[in-house]
Amino acid sequence: MTKNQWISPFIVAAALVAGLAGNASAHTEAAHVEVDGAWVRATVPGQQGTGGFMRLKAKESLTLVGVRSEAAAVSEVHEMKMEGDVMRMRAISALALPAGKTVELKSGGYHLMLQQLKAPLLKGTEVPVTLEFKDAKGELSRLHLRLPVAMTAPTGASPAAEHSHGHAH
Repeated sequence: MTKNQWISPFIVAAALVAGLAGNASAHTEAAHVEVDGAWVRATVPGQQGTGGFMRLKAKESLTLVGVRSEAAAVSEVHEMKMEGDVMRMRAISALALPAGKTVELKSGGYHLMLQQLKAPLLKGTEVPVTLEFKDAKGELSRLHLRLPVAMTAPTGASPAAEHSHGHAH
């Protein structure tokens, strides 16, 4: 049994317990990444994309290299930044998570993008999301989460960021 196979059920159970408790800002921790304040913005019928938000804190330096969700045909890590007078958004292939530092995925900055949604994401439901990380040795790990869907950031999430949380490895 690999490390990922052992931890994934723990993480899923912890994420489910946090969700069942109704506390979207609950803190969950796995072997190497803490996820806090995670959530996905609700959509309206016909809307094809939405954002996912959270705070990530790696115990050892890791790189977020991917995101997957069965709710969307395309899932990416995105960056928003000013280029001159224009705010630009683009997919990025990797996001560094320095050891012990919190990296926030929030509106107007780094965030998850779920595109080509298969159905509207309704407030009060949950969305399965898998985060993919690489360590310094190039080993891939995955963190399976169920993120709450909301119109605004859950209580306890960063008020300025309007975002949410999870853990990995």
